[in-house]
Amino acid sequence: MDKLLEQIKKGTVWAFPGGIHPPQQKSLSNSASITRLPLPDKLIVALKQHIGANGKLLVEKGQHVLKGQPLTAPAANWSVPVHAPSSGVVTDIAPMPSAHPSALPELSVIIEPDGKDEWVALNKNKNPAELSHDELINIIHQAGISGMGGAGFPTYVKADTKQPIEFLIVNAVECEPYITADDVLMREHAKEVIQGIEIMQQLLNPTLCIVGIEDNKPEAIAAMKQAAEHNSKIIIQTVPTIYPSGGEKQLIKLLTNREVPSIGIPADIGILVHNTGTLFAVQQAVYEGKPLIERIVTVTGNTIHKPGNVWALLGTEIKHLLDCQGFSPVPQQSVVMGGPMMGFTLPTVRIGIVKTTNCILAPDHKELAEPGPEKACIRCSACADACPASLLPQQLQWFAKSKEYDKLQEHNLFDCIECGACAYVCPSEIPLVQYYRIAKVEIKEQQADKIKADRAKERFDARKERLDREQEERQNRHKRKPAAKSADEKQKVADALARVKNKSDNGDEKSAVAAAIARAKAKKLGDQSAELEPDNSEVAKERALRKEQARKYKEQKSQTDESADTAPVDDKKSAVAAAIARAKAKKAAQALDNAEQAASEEPQNVAPVDDKKSAVAAAIARAKAKKAAKALDGAEQTVSEEPQTDAPVDDKKAAVAAAIARAKAKKAAKALDGAEQTVSEEPQSDTPADDKKAAVAAAIARAKAKKAAKALEDAEQSVSEEPQTDAPVDDKKAAVAAAIARAKAKKAAKALEETEQTVSGEPQSAASVDDKKAAVAAAIARAKAKKAAKALEEAEQTTSEEPQTDAPVDDKKAAVAAAIARAKAKKAAKALEDTEQTQPQEPQVDSAAPKSAESNTDDSSVLINADKPKSADDKKKAAVAAAIARAKAKKLQKEGNNQS
Repeated sequence: MDKLLEQIKKGTVWAFPGGIHPPQQKSLSNSASITRLPLPDKLIVALKQHIGANGKLLVEKGQHVLKGQPLTAPAANWSVPVHAPSSGVVTDIAPMPSAHPSALPELSVIIEPDGKDEWVALNKNKNPAELSHDELINIIHQAGISGMGGAGFPTYVKADTKQPIEFLIVNAVECEPYITADDVLMREHAKEVIQGIEIMQQLLNPTLCIVGIEDNKPEAIAAMKQAAEHNSKIIIQTVPTIYPSGGEKQLIKLLTNREVPSIGIPADIGILVHNTGTLFAVQQAVYEGKPLIERIVTVTGNTIHKPGNVWALLGTEIKHLLDCQGFSPVPQQSVVMGGPMMGFTLPTVRIGIVKTTNCILAPDHKELAEPGPEKACIRCSACADACPASLLPQQLQWFAKSKEYDKLQEHNLFDCIECGACAYVCPSEIPLVQYYRIAKVEIKEQQADKIKADRAKERFDARKERLDREQEERQNRHKRKPAAKSADEKQKVADALARVKNKSDNGDEKSAVAAAIARAKAKKLGDQSAELEPDNSEVAKERALRKEQARKYKEQKSQTDESADTAPVDDKKSAVAAAIARAKAKKAAQALDNAEQAASEEPQNVAPVDDKKSAVAAAIARAKAKKAAKALDGAEQTVSEEPQTDAPVDDKKAAVAAAIARAKAKKAAKALDGAEQTVSEEPQSDTPADDKKAAVAAAIARAKAKKAAKALEDAEQSVSEEPQTDAPVDDKKAAVAAAIARAKAKKAAKALEETEQTVSGEPQSAASVDDKKAAVAAAIARAKAKKAAKALEEAEQTTSEEPQTDAPVDDKKAAVAAAIARAKAKKAAKALEDTEQTQPQEPQVDSAAPKSAESNTDDSSVLINADKPKSADDKKKAAVAAAIARAKAKKLQKEGNNQS
């Protein structure tokens, strides 16, 4: 710190980055002294001429005011009052164009001066050192003083800072071209400026005060040094002429070599900056008691005949200043408020002067040419080199055009001081500063909206929390816990409980307690004698009656549930049982078909067959036939063993059973028809058959005979098990239909038996059988087989097509018929099983005894070979085999008839 102070006192000046050297053009206005203008016809005093809130309006239309009288009173933070610039009458209070590039209307007080220029009573102070800190701050505040060289920040806020201040810097640089207001002020009023500095020293108590003045103002430098000779803590420092050395951050860098943080203020590093005109206004307020009602304004430009600096009352129209200084406008004349670098063109000259107006520039077209059309950026980096804030103007302009506000803030847009140096050096004439100004305004609006939204959300959350809390309190109001009992109260309760328990052990005491209770009730009844006890006897009777009815209903329901356990099987169960039966029947039929196919596909080649292979094939065929018969027997037993209840048969179950019976009858007829066709259509070969061929033919004949017999039994069983259909059937008609069906079934069985006997009983001796007889026998056998098949088919059609009448079926008769059908089905299944067990085993054939394999050859093999010429030995062998076959066939037929 000491080293820095020594450097400052020696006159050391540091440099800041960037900067430009535009033409100064200050000689036009600084050669003459400050003049005072005549009173204007009207004064337009805007209520807001500073950063902060408007003051509260104190006057009304038609009111007479004095010079220096407050028009508004401070009403919020950073709010300062405005005063009447001259005595006169308030003619109107209305929105008027503002001193802003947009010229948006702002509320203003319009005063018509009376010409007297009469002051309000002033409170002067000859010795400000005797005033307290708060008194000085109040004087500055009520005088309406705000920054007169920049944005108009309220001076009382700066003067009342709580942060320690090391350096108080006075900005007297005035670096912008054409402007000389501060220069002439220091020339003519250096003493008053130094007095204002000393008041700030009294308020802030800084270590050192530095007054920075550009080296192009020698007269002002001399005047300020002379006025500050008596104060060793005030240093007049000369700085080089470069734009924008008058910027707050740039001046701090020049004089102290310190840098203000990007988002900070000078007070954060112990520095405070004031403008020369502001300090003069502070001196006038404290010493003279005058509020801020006028300021020095530079009126210059080639179209002004008398350029110079004037004392202008706040609210004076710009037109009045121009007219007083000899304004000669040119075509498409522009008037700029401020300097050529940071000023803005006014949309109208009917705007009043405000506290921050330091210059009115009226140039011609040669002096300040109109900018040409904007061109594309050539990326020359001249703007970045000239930027005093070390920013990237080109990048900021791209982000501003695309409205990427987040990136603008990341690139420190708000560090831009809008000096215009970048636009001044841009060869493409891009108005960079205008892009930055618009982007700043939009970002501030977004931030303000966000703050409003956040506050609204906070209010909503607080209100919701309050409502929830109130609702919870209402719900828990009746749930408040009783106050905790003391130890004495708890002991009393325990003693009372003990006494009650002791009394309960004694019968006399119980009766005493009961008597006491009775007395209390009697007393209560006596007190309430006016009230009659209601008679509830009728209600009690009705309640007892309802209970009795409920009890009876419960008993009836339990009896119904018990009887439901013995009820016949419902439709769903019967349907499931029928489906299972059908599935098993299909499986059995498929097994039988596989067995038949295996038996019928025995090799029939003409080549000699090995005896062992023939024996093995015959054994396999017999095994498959037995397996198929057993599977069908299981299916029949499943169908016949369906659970039969004693209740009447359900119509749907009867219909399902009838359908099953018809399907079985059709299958039996088809099987029998196939057997007859096989017997009658055996191919007659012309070559003689040897022993091995005879063995094969015998195996095939046996399999087909078993199939025909089983088909007949299935047909008879289906007829006997015909169930009752769902339509009502008359008892007599049902009996007649059953008799007819049994007769036709017997006729079909007899016809089949005769066919078998005819086939097996034909004489087959070699000496007596010739070709013609064999042909006649085969024809007769085929005719009888066809007749038997036709008879069985008629029986099935008669059974399935009986006419159904509308007479109701008796339940008992239907139950008896169902029982008989089940018995017959079981008997037929058992008979079939006995027949298979009784069937003699086929003898095994080996190579040494080929004739034993021929012993089981049936009549089909004889018919096959009847027309073939035979040798003597072959004829003998065939005769012997035929005799053996006939004998065994008769025996099997007889045993089958006995069992059935």
